[in-house]
Amino acid sequence: MTSKSQITIPKAKSKQFESLYFDVRKEGEKIVLVPVNLDAAEQVRAKLEEMGISEGDIDDAVAWARR
Repeated sequence: MTSKSQITIPKAKSKQFESLYFDVRKEGEKIVLVPVNLDAAEQVRAKLEEMGISEGDIDDAVAWARR
């Protein structure tokens, strides 16, 4: 692990996954990486659009939550 808490996955292992992104979870004393299904992210974007929620709304909500 680097000083920026980054982890390098060996190429031979990373090629076994179609996803470039992983959700990081802690299970007991283990770090578990779960490939993220980008189709799910697209489904969320579609639902937000359907609900009339814009990127600006998201930015505002994040700024509010960080206060």
